[in-house]
Amino acid sequence: MDLARATEDERRTALPGDALVAADVVMDRGFDLPAPPDVVWPWLVQLGKRRAGWYLPRSVERYVPRSRRALRHLDQELLTHEVGDVIPDWGGANATFTLAAIKPSHLLLYTSRRGRTDLTWCLHVTPTDDGSRVHLRLRLGPVRRQRLAETVGGAFDALTIAGLAAGLRERVSG
Repeated sequence: MDLARATEDERRTALPGDALVAADVVMDRGFDLPAPPDVVWPWLVQLGKRRAGWYLPRSVERYVPRSRRALRHLDQELLTHEVGDVIPDWGGANATFTLAAIKPSHLLLYTSRRGRTDLTWCLHVTPTDDGSRVHLRLRLGPVRRQRLAETVGGAFDALTIAGLAAGLRERVSG
């Protein structure tokens, strides 16, 4: 399974949101999709809790209760997304993301605060010869238990993004 590894160049590249959080922990992930950015984009826009869900491949979703499975179609009501929109997150009962920047077909930038930790989550889409490259960057700071966040949090992040990548591949290929 591809663990959605970011390239060296992606890890070095500055992204919108980098200046918003003095990060103790930065997690970069990346994956390729066999569709152009304009096909990938709507799937990313509708992503999220109480929206389209968190895309996973069918092989995994069959173990998820039906009411918690992600959409396998585009929903026009979820495709309008504007700066300032607040969406719930799976990170706790009151966890949310606020859309801080949007550049259609290319960029979504979210901010959040979890306890005393600020975070940004940037989803950056670029065209490739075979489709699209999705680069995701999560920045966290301040982080009290940095090693724990990097190891346990990093493993969880890698697994979730690998699932997202596989689920998106199914959706954009279908």
